[in-house]
Amino acid sequence: MSDEDDIILSELDDEELVQQMFDDLYDGLKEEIEEGVNILLERGWQPYDVLTKALVGGMTIVGHDFRDGILFVPEVLLAANAMKGGMAILKPLLVETGAPRVGKMVIGTVKGDIHDIGKNLVGMMMEGAGFEVVDLGINNAVEAYLEAMEKEGPDILGMSALLTTTMPYMKVVIDTMVEQGIRDDYIVLVGGAPLNEEFGRAIGADAYCRDAAVAVETAKEWVGRKHNQKSA
Repeated sequence: MSDEDDIILSELDDEELVQQMFDDLYDGLKEEIEEGVNILLERGWQPYDVLTKALVGGMTIVGHDFRDGILFVPEVLLAANAMKGGMAILKPLLVETGAPRVGKMVIGTVKGDIHDIGKNLVGMMMEGAGFEVVDLGINNAVEAYLEAMEKEGPDILGMSALLTTTMPYMKVVIDTMVEQGIRDDYIVLVGGAPLNEEFGRAIGADAYCRDAAVAVETAKEWVGRKHNQKSA
């Protein structure tokens, strides 16, 4: 491709630029996304609008195509990484402007389990949907979850397991939350290859999410419900 064919982002009008950012996100082009975010900010866009209209808008398309099997994990990770580049610029500005929050999630793989690709993907897709995500990493004992929930005050606790042997540990965490009288303060979402809906119900989780795209849709739905109850 010759240089003349290169799209110069700053020459596009707002609408064209947002469309181009959708494409760049889809293609996982981090530098282009960072440039696009900066251009919109220079043009006087509010940080929250850049987040929702350009980044979340673009990641929604990625999420749908991932759900429909058009995109696969490596491509989604690239898109999420590009999104992170844009988010890094917006985060301090969002804090400053007191932008509304979609919600906050603490996520981690359970004790005895060191798998993290699925969990990372969920975390990235949740950030892509505008959630604040605190990732506890792998091999988390019940204490780690409880501590994080107390410290971070999230709306959602997400737990992941990829082994049939570590799945039951999710119940240990939920049972402990029940004992401590804090179970109803949080939305508990669980996921991982060996799980299913029945298991999620049996251990007392609010929902089982079969993949990252479903996790985002489920999280939005539950947080929306939770906020409605509070204001009712």
